[in-house]
Amino acid sequence: MSTALRTRPAAADVPVAVKRRRRKSYLLTGLVALFAIYSLVPMAWLLINATKTQDGLFTSFGLWFDDGKFALFSNIHDTLTYQDGVFVRWLGNTVLYVVVGAGGATVLATLAGYGLAKFDFPGKRGVFAIVIGAVAVPGTALAVPTFLMFSKMNLTNTPWAVIIPSLVTPLGFYLMWTFSAEAVPDEILEAARVDGAGEFRTFFKISLPLLAPGIVTVLLISTVATWNNYFLPLIMLKDPDWYPITLGLNAWNAQAATAGGQAVFNLVITGSLLTILPLIAAFLLLQRYWQSGLAAGSVKE
Repeated sequence: MSTALRTRPAAADVPVAVKRRRRKSYLLTGLVALFAIYSLVPMAWLLINATKTQDGLFTSFGLWFDDGKFALFSNIHDTLTYQDGVFVRWLGNTVLYVVVGAGGATVLATLAGYGLAKFDFPGKRGVFAIVIGAVAVPGTALAVPTFLMFSKMNLTNTPWAVIIPSLVTPLGFYLMWTFSAEAVPDEILEAARVDGAGEFRTFFKISLPLLAPGIVTVLLISTVATWNNYFLPLIMLKDPDWYPITLGLNAWNAQAATAGGQAVFNLVITGSLLTILPLIAAFLLLQRYWQSGLAAGSVKE
């Protein structure tokens, strides 16, 4: 009994510890609430205003529905059929750029990052320095040199002018490099080689499942960057038939400022809502792959 009393914390210390934990909890709750407001208010504004007509956008409060008419479904129909359904073509172009560009960038980043993390070769430090330098250079600084290079090759105003630059993702390459070094223990690879497995079989059977969280992360980063890409297509493309959604919606938005142009702000807002739905679906479907410690316990120390 005396031992239990000696090991029990003093009564005066318990309220202090509880108060500290509560203060920390309140602080974190407040920060999460601010982040949620910052993230969800624009989404709510977009969803609410997509239900309004062109006139209702200017006669009602921005964060509440129009009492006159609920026009979400008619706005969706008009968005998909306006100008002979060009929005659907822009959506298809964006999907093409994402599948080929972001998908190819993920494959290249995975192979290159894994190879540099698990194999030694002369000049490895130099490659690391180049990658770090490339991560620090903003994409807008490379837009004009890229345009001049593609112009010399007669590739401007073609899908390749958007796809090829999207294949190079220094950040994804760096992430896969660092993730491969930690997620795939060298002992597992050595055991597979001792058992007679070749490098390709080791990669696809052992390493690739362990790299799934990193691959999904790079894929989502590349997908969002390509899906929202605006500046590069702006300087590369002139033909509206090859526009991605970002350029197309901007062209609709600019109609109101042109002589004789039709203001279609309700279609721009509805198109923006339709644009973000695939990204939300991608995050929800792929979030289960964001797991850590897949190799935990696989190596006995």
